Amino acid sequence: MILYGISTCDTCKKALKTLKAEGHDVAFRDVRAEPLSDAEIAEFVHAFGDAIINRQSTTWRSLGEFLKAAEPEAQLAAQPTLMKRPVIRAGESLHLGWDEKVLAALAK
Repeated sequence: MILYGISTCDTCKKALKTLKAEGHDVAFRDVRAEPLSDAEIAEFVHAFGDAIINRQSTTWRSLGEFLKAAEPEAQLAAQPTLMKRPVIRAGESLHLGWDEKVLAALAK
């Protein structure tokens, strides 16, 4: 299992702690330190559409109009922290965010 996020995100920390406590072997991938590849960006956008972009973030609010109007792939390539967090890869499935629905889907 891979949890994609950023190290300063409280939601990512909470998800990581909970998943490990549930007995999952979880690798954390900081997308700021190790940006997503073009293939990963395409996969995430295909799976979640523009929901992958966190439009509530300070990063979003600081974007210029040109980048705000761009496709999600271009936005994530330019600013990896725009990704809504966490994205969790569990085998072949991807999950976006951290809530009861995601926790239930990942329960052992």
